Amino acid sequence: MLEIDGAYGEGGGQILRNAVALSTLLKKPIKITNIRANRPNPGIKAQHYVAIKSIAELCDAEASGFEIGSSELEFKPGKIKGGRYKFEVGTAGSITLVFQACILALVNAKEPVTISLTGGTDVKWSPSWDYFEHVYVPLLKKMGVSVYPKLILRGYYPKGGGEAVITVKPTEKLKPLKFKDEQEFKKAAGKINISNLPEHIITRMRHKAIKTLLKNDIMSSIDVEQTTSLSPGVGLTLWTQTKDCLLGNAVLGEKGLGSEEVGMMAANNLLKEIGSEVNLDVYAFDQILPYMVLAKKEGASSCKIRELTSHASTNMWLLQQFFDVDFEAAQNEDSIDIKVF
Repeated sequence: MLEIDGAYGEGGGQILRNAVALSTLLKKPIKITNIRANRPNPGIKAQHYVAIKSIAELCDAEASGFEIGSSELEFKPGKIKGGRYKFEVGTAGSITLVFQACILALVNAKEPVTISLTGGTDVKWSPSWDYFEHVYVPLLKKMGVSVYPKLILRGYYPKGGGEAVITVKPTEKLKPLKFKDEQEFKKAAGKINISNLPEHIITRMRHKAIKTLLKNDIMSSIDVEQTTSLSPGVGLTLWTQTKDCLLGNAVLGEKGLGSEEVGMMAANNLLKEIGSEVNLDVYAFDQILPYMVLAKKEGASSCKIRELTSHASTNMWLLQQFFDVDFEAAQNEDSIDIKVF
């Protein structure tokens, strides 16, 4: 049984979710100790519990120490079963984080799996739904992972109530991720999602984002999705692409953060990535990293990123517990060249 130190590095829920997903993928029993030991409220929290529960049901796993607050977990995966599943993340727990863990666990599945989740679609500390749909999923498809997302209803903090569905089809062969050296970004797209809030917020946010991008010679088109949900909420996701590359960024509205600030922050964050001449944004790199490792038997993956976050470094360490893999990072003036081999 492989033992994982849940307090290593960044020491958050990512270790827990990815370790359980990789355990299922490789059919390798694991024991995770010191779960979130350095956090103010250590142990398994409700949102982590749902991710583990979902994966456990997908593969009929045996788990001990599987309860909220637990600092240790033993997980023995079984065989993935195709079909349809429905889980509740609860209140505004992140739907996208649970989906990401499930997709990773299902890479070697032999039958299609459809998962329906209720919870939060656009909440703090997790990918927005639009980032998940327009950046993360297309990058997975570029690598050979077939995921089909569908949004039913938005859900925001604190009540959640959102719903989304994904279908994951069997992966024939994972492809290494490689990019051409030079990218030229001329256009951006985006979406404002808003619920139970005044319309003037849309106008101000949209105008500021478009104006900020235009100052840097990036034309943009931003759609608006107005809806009704259990809690009010607003967010802006932007993305830009070439034939070879896709970058994105999302900013969630919150109290004390003006509409113009959200628009400007989202635009400036995207411009930061473009200006560094990268081909994966910092969030996508972290999220796609396990697939780059899985694809290495078909060849080395390589990319250019703006910075190597502690989140990504922790993810690299975790992957090295499961795989014989090396990471090479070469610092440039404004970016880092990464190779996975």
